[in-house]
Amino acid sequence: MNKLHLGSQDKKCRISVVSPVYRGEKMVAELVRRNIEALTAITDDYEIILVNDASPDNSWAAIEAECKKNPRVKGLNLSRNFGQHYAITAGLSYASGEWVVVMDCDLQDRPEEIPNLYAKAQEGYDSVLAQRIQRSHGLFKRLGSECFYKVFSYLTETQQDASVANFGIYNRKVIDAVLSMGDAMRYFPTQIQWVGFRKAYLPIQHDERAEGKSTYNISRLFKLAFDTIISFSDKPMRLMVQMGLLVTLVAFVVGIVFIIRYCMGLIEVMGFASLIISLWLLGGIIISLIGVVGIYLGKLFEKAKERPTFIVNDKCNID
Repeated sequence: MNKLHLGSQDKKCRISVVSPVYRGEKMVAELVRRNIEALTAITDDYEIILVNDASPDNSWAAIEAECKKNPRVKGLNLSRNFGQHYAITAGLSYASGEWVVVMDCDLQDRPEEIPNLYAKAQEGYDSVLAQRIQRSHGLFKRLGSECFYKVFSYLTETQQDASVANFGIYNRKVIDAVLSMGDAMRYFPTQIQWVGFRKAYLPIQHDERAEGKSTYNISRLFKLAFDTIISFSDKPMRLMVQMGLLVTLVAFVVGIVFIIRYCMGLIEVMGFASLIISLWLLGGIIISLIGVVGIYLGKLFEKAKERPTFIVNDKCNID
């Protein structure tokens, strides 16, 4: 089992590249080759950390093959599928670079953009985030992403950008700050926004996925969105309280109106329908409020167990 290392390896390098790998068997070799070409244009002092998130294909064998070819390529094999952002956390905890690049393995994030991100960072920025102006995703996914980030920004009271994902370059102090966060739920883009520091955005080209399809289906995207919102904000609970107060106010006003109408003799028989509707409405609100509270208590329970964020099964080229 592994706790977060906060980048505590003795030997430091100039740039680390961290990439989570899932169903990336056919992309690993090309990913490494293009990363090496991009990194050597900046420095020979680099490392490439590939984190296999218990991929069901032969991704770990492909990673081991690249590690044997080049000692600067390093591999982590997680004990089970923890999820993309937990795999990123695993890679970050072993990265030793003064600057750390985070990118997906599907080559939609172009390694050729790394020198541009690095050059922008040298202007005095702690984080430079790749901004996908023209995204190579389907219309449904783009619209869903836009809606998610708007709702997410509102519920978390933070500024989120649908054109920005994991890809970017980050100073060591930014990465250490992210790793120091004790959140049981990990979502890298939001963590980067939360820790602050001086940020810049760089428009980049976004390519088509090199192989296969995204493993994020509707169910997984919904779960990710729900868990992230609950983890990073208590605003849903506050909204439920506001809704309860609003319903109480409306009920009070309606009650006054009915009392006045009754005193004026305008009501002879109280309506059965209005009574049932009121009971169902109030019951639904109460149950929803209790449910939201229960969800937050569940998250506290998960946090109290203090389970490791990830577990490493095998390492390659890492002491």
